[in-house]
Amino acid sequence: MSRLRTGRSHLAHAARVAGIASVVIALFYVAVVGALDYFVSRRVTWEVDQSLADRLGDVMRTAELNSPLPNPDDQGSDGVPIFAWMVPYRGPTRALTDGSPSLPLTRRNMSSSFQTVAIGGVPYRLEAARTSTGWLVVGQNQTGAEHIDQVLFDGEWILGPVFLLAVFAGSLAIGLRASAPVEQARRKVLEFTADASHELRTPLTVIEAEIELARAGHGNDGSEREALEHISHESTRLKQIVEDLLWLARFDATPEAHQLEPVDLNATVDQSARRFTAVAATRDQQLHIQTDAIDHVWVEATIAWVDRLVGTLVDNACRYTPVGGTISVSVRSDGNRAALAVQDSGPGIPPAERVRLFDRFHRASSHPEGSGLGLAIADSIARSTGGRWRVGESNLGGALLEVSWRRVAAPTVAAE
Repeated sequence: MSRLRTGRSHLAHAARVAGIASVVIALFYVAVVGALDYFVSRRVTWEVDQSLADRLGDVMRTAELNSPLPNPDDQGSDGVPIFAWMVPYRGPTRALTDGSPSLPLTRRNMSSSFQTVAIGGVPYRLEAARTSTGWLVVGQNQTGAEHIDQVLFDGEWILGPVFLLAVFAGSLAIGLRASAPVEQARRKVLEFTADASHELRTPLTVIEAEIELARAGHGNDGSEREALEHISHESTRLKQIVEDLLWLARFDATPEAHQLEPVDLNATVDQSARRFTAVAATRDQQLHIQTDAIDHVWVEATIAWVDRLVGTLVDNACRYTPVGGTISVSVRSDGNRAALAVQDSGPGIPPAERVRLFDRFHRASSHPEGSGLGLAIADSIARSTGGRWRVGESNLGGALLEVSWRRVAAPTVAAE
């Protein structure tokens, strides 16, 4: 249920970001479209006005020469005819070109500036010039220009919502993809905090209970000694958890703090694994270490990290292998890679658990020992040194955990 709520929260956050991005782009789109419409409209009007100004000059020169006016169909821009009228100071308005509609203007409302007038319900762009006998007027039908503006406007506002919907969907997809690592990291932090609280609470609860029993004073010397032993055991466990958490925190903060160097894998593994000989003996387990001390196998890491990784893997194998079982630690070379393998005859790791095997505080079994941080530390070491994991079933019947690295050249010894 919490993961479902987290997923919904993630989707809601991405949707809000996509919505904000869409609003910003919508405002930008409206501004650009408005500017484009204004520019196109002004450009079309300017071209019409230029045609009218040229036509008006022709009409004035023709009138002075008393020549017949040319056909209006040959004068307009884009094939739209330009008509001409004479509005005398006295007398009715007369058309100077064939097919001219009736001009509703009179000499009282004439103007030498451009104006748009409705003639028969149709918009006309007009320009007039004063002469000695009256006003010369030329005009062109604006229906075509307004149709262009309307088509452009309709297309913009039809395509606008489709464009914004595509922007929202794209922003949502990008937001989900971009925020997925952040959301995953946040979820891991929450899970890590909850798991850490649970792991720390258990030993603290035991310590508190033992202290309360000691305070009650109902026990004898033997029970008080037992209580102190329990407190000491839980304190040691608590200290180990805290130290592992601190190690992971420092490692996550500064993984580059350790300088990688060539490490003799055979020698390091042999030395690290032999420390668990006594541990295996107390459980009547057989610990086999198969390394070749003569054949040096060099990998790039740090000795401390490899030592801790080996210790974690062997300790886990000893812990989960039953009494009388077998643990095998080996180093092998395969081409340009070298591998450390730890096998045991324990219950093994179910395939479903292998995906989360290296998650912090995750345990593949209900074994009471351990905090679930050891393999997380081992995984951090392996990844930081370029190691590759292989988890499977061992030849002994239990689990196989193998880490392989790319082999490097042996370090050169400076001559003295």
